[in-house]
Amino acid sequence: MTTQGAKTGRAGAGWRLQGFGLFASLLLAVAAAFFTFFATTALSIFALLGWNLFGHHNVNYADSYLLVGLPAGVLVLLVALPVFGVLWVRRKIRG
Repeated sequence: MTTQGAKTGRAGAGWRLQGFGLFASLLLAVAAAFFTFFATTALSIFALLGWNLFGHHNVNYADSYLLVGLPAGVLVLLVALPVFGVLWVRRKIRG
């Protein structure tokens, strides 16, 4: 059973990638960067924990924010903004 007149959008990872407004596109891009920052920072802190414990090193955990989390978050933001921007422009053009 399908509904008539439903827009068929391109699916990415199982959900539609069509119909985002400007605010939703910006929010999704920032949310992706935010999640990436915290996920990579958490993973790098645990990696530094193992490095410091098992290797008897003394690396500062604050380096994980600056050297891993921030570049990863900025990179994802720089990729996500054009991707969601193009989706928004396509929505505006196609109506």
